[in-house]
Amino acid sequence: MPHLLPYLNKQLIEAGCDEAGRGCLAGPVVAAAVILPKNFKHELLNDSKQLTEKQRQKLRPIIEQEAIAWAVGFVDHEEIDKINILKASHIAMHRSVEQLTTKPNHLLIDGNRFTPYKGIDHTCIIKGDGKFLSIAAASVLAKTHRDDYMEAMHEQYPHYAWDRNKGYPTKAHRAGIKEHGITPIHRKTFRLLDEQMTLF
Repeated sequence: MPHLLPYLNKQLIEAGCDEAGRGCLAGPVVAAAVILPKNFKHELLNDSKQLTEKQRQKLRPIIEQEAIAWAVGFVDHEEIDKINILKASHIAMHRSVEQLTTKPNHLLIDGNRFTPYKGIDHTCIIKGDGKFLSIAAASVLAKTHRDDYMEAMHEQYPHYAWDRNKGYPTKAHRAGIKEHGITPIHRKTFRLLDEQMTLF
């Protein structure tokens, strides 16, 4: 396990921010913002992509209980189609930050680009979810909250294996699109099939 850092600047109230679902063909992009105590430690916590679903589910209540503040922001498929996925990811992060009950004075952003949030400085950190505890915690919350949403959607639209792929472009998901067409929560601006077909 890599040694994740507790903060970038000890003097500041830092919120780690990350998103989940950028590469999905259906559903929202979901971001989380998390402010952890400076002394927070957990041997499991790492970039959510390096964790199993079981490990993420174990970590989520621990993060939610022990964080100084946390929040989750959603941007749905319709907004994504209107504004593009990069802008949507940043808006989802803004929505999570604005719900925090403790106001941070610095944001640690996973990735290399961010639309500045009013009145709060930020630092972009490439692969930050594998470097800082607060970003890793945000990655776990964003992923688990989004997964819950997609599992609920799977109950309504069972032909796309969303209980397993959570909306990512797997063979099973694309086979479902080919056979059954698209659902109301598919992202119409995304390439939904490998070959070009008229889907809507």
